[in-house]
Amino acid sequence: MPTVIKGQPTSEEVLRRLADLDGPVALSFSCGKDSIACWLAMREYGIEIVPVYFWLVPDLKFIDEELAYFEDFFGTHIYRYPNPSFFRLISNLVDQPPERLRVIEAANLPIPTYEQTWEAIFQELGMDPRTWKADGVRAADSLNRRSSFVRHGVMKESNRKVSPIADWLKAEVMGIIDRYGVKLPIDYEIFGRSFDGIDYRFIEPMRRHLPEDYGRLVEWFPLAVGDIIRHGEAPDGF
Repeated sequence: MPTVIKGQPTSEEVLRRLADLDGPVALSFSCGKDSIACWLAMREYGIEIVPVYFWLVPDLKFIDEELAYFEDFFGTHIYRYPNPSFFRLISNLVDQPPERLRVIEAANLPIPTYEQTWEAIFQELGMDPRTWKADGVRAADSLNRRSSFVRHGVMKESNRKVSPIADWLKAEVMGIIDRYGVKLPIDYEIFGRSFDGIDYRFIEPMRRHLPEDYGRLVEWFPLAVGDIIRHGEAPDGF
């Protein structure tokens, strides 16, 4: 049974509203179970979906393979764009060695917001700037998310953000995934969740299971190996 979000429409009502729109809905697709379930739920309602993946580290092989699988399964292209956090990490010199600092500071990279990023995406794809942007965020994930939905809404007209399965429980998420026979990505085998960081939770399993992608991540963020050292392990080359 779905969770109840005080003062907010049910997911069924939200999905119906989106289905009644004259145009597509953009989906922030992370390859995670919630965004997969959100895509499947919207598809059941006949909603036209434009999926977008925001990469945190460029050209990771396992991400490319996952996206190729979902493109084949859903029969549509998934657009790739840099995550605003990528620019934030680089500009804030996160895990960067001393010899790169002067170059990065001189580059003075902009740090776009998600809103600015979506504006650029819609402009490039020739989409209406008022297109709704969907995600798989659910109230049951945390008290903070539930309270945010109560305060700000499941469908936020101000920024056109919507969470179509906000009241779903994990059982409903896994139920629709199992019903359609979707394969969860390797993330859940090695991280226990979808990939979204460069800290120990992700880089240590990558080093063991995805050495090529681990090497790629360390090219961009060399001092990320410090997290491995802090956990009493010696990374490659030490």
